[in-house]
Amino acid sequence: MISVREVSSAKDIKEFIEFPLRLYKDCVWYIPALYGDEKKLLRSGGNSESAGSAFFIAEKDGKTAGRIHAIIQHQHNLKHDCLQMRFSRFDSIDDEEVAKKLFEAAERWGASKGMLEICGPLGFSDLDREGMLVEGFEEDTTFEEQYNYEYYVSLMEKCGFRKDVDWLEFELKYPKERNPMLKRVAERALELNKLHIADNNMSKRQYIAKYRDGFFDCIEECYGKLYGTVPLTREMQDELISSFMLIVNKKYLVFVCDENERVIALGLCFPGIGQAVRKSGGRLTPAALVKLLKTVKSPEVIDLGLVAVRPEYQNAGINAVILDKLLDMLSEGTVRKCETNLNLEGNTAVMSQWKFFDSRQHKRRRCYIKTIGENKNA
Repeated sequence: MISVREVSSAKDIKEFIEFPLRLYKDCVWYIPALYGDEKKLLRSGGNSESAGSAFFIAEKDGKTAGRIHAIIQHQHNLKHDCLQMRFSRFDSIDDEEVAKKLFEAAERWGASKGMLEICGPLGFSDLDREGMLVEGFEEDTTFEEQYNYEYYVSLMEKCGFRKDVDWLEFELKYPKERNPMLKRVAERALELNKLHIADNNMSKRQYIAKYRDGFFDCIEECYGKLYGTVPLTREMQDELISSFMLIVNKKYLVFVCDENERVIALGLCFPGIGQAVRKSGGRLTPAALVKLLKTVKSPEVIDLGLVAVRPEYQNAGINAVILDKLLDMLSEGTVRKCETNLNLEGNTAVMSQWKFFDSRQHKRRRCYIKTIGENKNA
């Protein structure tokens, strides 16, 4: 017998967080989110000025068999004039009926609030974990993205979902021969446009405080029209800074500024901490914390989170500055490769830049969509 209930107690919160830790216990590719961050989210109910949430757990024969997070991102719906809900944190045993029951519960919740379609996996913003892995099940997973078993693809199709969009991911390594033109273009672009790379000779908190507004403004201008993006409220910005503060290393941040210290371009990389938190299940135990801090200081892998150049500078060679700095990162210290995270499959302009590296497209993620509510029979 399969039953689904909405998370409502401390016991439910614990079970929601720990179910995937058991499901992926023997999977070396799975990287958990930080336990404390997940606990904080569920305790708040996932509700804020910009979004509403509900969390559901499925049981089969008395044992937890799946979970799902249902989201209504109000800012996205206002921006795009739509009635769309999202799902995130979907995990299930390989059982079609369990998956169907979970989605039915999430869809009922969304339909009761007037939603006409469900889309995902997507979080509160595109800076959350998003996309379902559909290719590359035996490739390294970054901390910023969610792993899932191969059978999830079949579950989604059996639950009536169809592809909405795909993202591609690349592995970047230092090339056998570095193109000397790139550095010359980068230096010339800075000189001609009277730009400079932000000085990071200050504490991490001072650095982030100085450039945070410019960073988020640049992100909004460059990414505002891309798939799944939403304007980030001050509350969301604060949450993101809090979540990533521990794993930020200034060495892997590149902010390009004008004469007034306005951020006009950026490259945001994080030390790849996945393996540092995998065995602890995302819990920051003393041993895990020591391993994490060591990894942040001297990573073997860096995760490329974002590259952005304001529109008025996109034909001015500024991308070369970011790429040249990324090559510097790959040539120094312990770093042996970079993982790009998500590139929209149609964004050839971004993906063409990986020609300066020894690159390999090795993973693909998918966002699914399905009509619900009154629109279902339209």
